[in-house]
Amino acid sequence: MEVKRKIYSVAELNRAARFTLENSIGEVWVEGEISRLTRHSSGHWYFTLKDAAAAVSCAMFRQNNASITFLPKDGLKVRAFGQVSLYEARGNYQLIIRQMEEAGKGSLQEQFEKLKAKLAAEGLFDEARKKPLPMLPQRIGVITSPTGAAIRDILNVLRRRFPNLEILLAPVTVQGDTAAKSIASAIDYLNTRDDIDVLIVGRGGGSLEDLWAFNEEVVARAIAASRIPVISAVGHEIDFTISDFAADVRAPTPSAAAELAVCEKAKLEEQIARLGSRLGGSLQNRVLVLRERIPGFRQSMVHALRGGLQQRQQRIDEAALTLSHCLQRAVAEQRRRLPLLEQKLIYILKNTVSAKRQCLPGLQQTMTYCLQNSAAERKQNLHRLEVQLRALSPLAVLNRGYSLTQTKTGTVVRDVRQIKPGELLRTRLAKGTVLSEVKDKEA
Repeated sequence: MEVKRKIYSVAELNRAARFTLENSIGEVWVEGEISRLTRHSSGHWYFTLKDAAAAVSCAMFRQNNASITFLPKDGLKVRAFGQVSLYEARGNYQLIIRQMEEAGKGSLQEQFEKLKAKLAAEGLFDEARKKPLPMLPQRIGVITSPTGAAIRDILNVLRRRFPNLEILLAPVTVQGDTAAKSIASAIDYLNTRDDIDVLIVGRGGGSLEDLWAFNEEVVARAIAASRIPVISAVGHEIDFTISDFAADVRAPTPSAAAELAVCEKAKLEEQIARLGSRLGGSLQNRVLVLRERIPGFRQSMVHALRGGLQQRQQRIDEAALTLSHCLQRAVAEQRRRLPLLEQKLIYILKNTVSAKRQCLPGLQQTMTYCLQNSAAERKQNLHRLEVQLRALSPLAVLNRGYSLTQTKTGTVVRDVRQIKPGELLRTRLAKGTVLSEVKDKEA
């Protein structure tokens, strides 16, 4: 006898699993660290509770999270009370939380606070060491992932605000074990260049773990040691990292960092035009004031010029006498040296002519040799062309026994249908021409 099998649908199986979990375990208190917290537009919260060995998905609905008196965030250690359940649509095991209380800061948050306190004690966050951003940078260095949303946001803002600004991307990994070293190395490299005016260091949003590379000591020290002003742009406005405190300027988002890095070109042009207009007005006012003072200046200038003119006339007379004496002495000196220079010139010309005459026979022989070679080469070419022409000539074909027949108008006869009885034809042989009259023709 065949045993009847119970066959579940997927929905029935997940529903049975949910009932089993809810009835077998029921409501429990769980302690762990919040990770990947998402606040949905509906008001519900979704996150993960984890410890060193495991993690569990959690959901806390709006009617339950409204009573929370502290601000949940990634890295915060909490105690949560709720119902063990299963999300039937995806078959995910989860905890439906009804109450939650702060249990102390998570291990990552503790590391963050310790490093922050250590570097602050060393003075890395002091305002006195912060460098001002340049008013109008020529080239901006961007240190981020080449595939993330941050670089797209930064490029969009920079191109919109100042289209012809130069941007140099230093691609790095922004998450994982090697991310901190990659970011610090990129900062050090860009500091070896002389063509970078400001640096933007950052990435898009994420959990505390995702942003942790920017909480590493090696990154903070690289930022603090940078001779180039650094803008930190990590995550969203609510995210704070060690890099934010070490940087010269902290931006709430990558897009905001781009806005801080460079002023808007159109506004700058408007400001320049406004200042130009003010300067033009000031100059016009100054011109009017000076015009009113011209008559007084004119009288004093005339008096001063008369006295000065007499002094200068005397100096001109003295300078003219001195110049005349100098010219006379210079002319006499040149006349004295003229015979010697003439002798030198004659000697040089004689030597030059003699040297050129010695070269003349050799040049004549070379020219004769070149002309002979050129003539011989042209004769060979002419002979070769003559041979080719004879080979292509129709007369060469006639020499092999063929003939060329033409009508009296000179048309070459290729078909008997071209001629008719009584017509005169001219036949060209290899030697001579035959005149004939058509008596009859065969097709």
